[in-house]
Amino acid sequence: MAALAVTAAWRVIGLVTPMPSATREVAAAALRLVVEALAEDDTTPASAILDQVQPEPPDNSAPTVSACIGITLGLLDDWLGGSDPTRPTRLGDRVRLPKGHWQGEHAARDILALAGQGRAFRSLGSLLTRQGGPQVLHGSALALTATIRAWSDDTGTPVPELARTAIR
Repeated sequence: MAALAVTAAWRVIGLVTPMPSATREVAAAALRLVVEALAEDDTTPASAILDQVQPEPPDNSAPTVSACIGITLGLLDDWLGGSDPTRPTRLGDRVRLPKGHWQGEHAARDILALAGQGRAFRSLGSLLTRQGGPQVLHGSALALTATIRAWSDDTGTPVPELARTAIR
């Protein structure tokens, strides 16, 4: 059974690298809206958007799970792992998850720790095996929001503006 889980996780990894296309743009737009809502502690629209994310929609009308997770983990690896020179110095030191109990909170903590080493995307298979797809999806959105919030606090750039320019 463990081998089946690992095989399924590797299949998802193959799907996760979104290509520059309408699929990527739909996913990035959804992530921007989720970040804006969660940054305002407005979980209702954030949950509604994440509920519309689909494993493999027949067209580009809905964001895909693989694109949302792939974009998020890639950005967090770049920002928190230190390879993006545009982000504030030592940004990862100031990223804090919001207080309260959140769906995907445990996954978000794991993602932030891995991204600080530039290894979140490479660790996707083990994240999915341990946490499950829905938890990784929600956790990645939560980690992305916490990072954008810290970046916004550092630079004074409003979250919506930063989300529009940084999440692509």
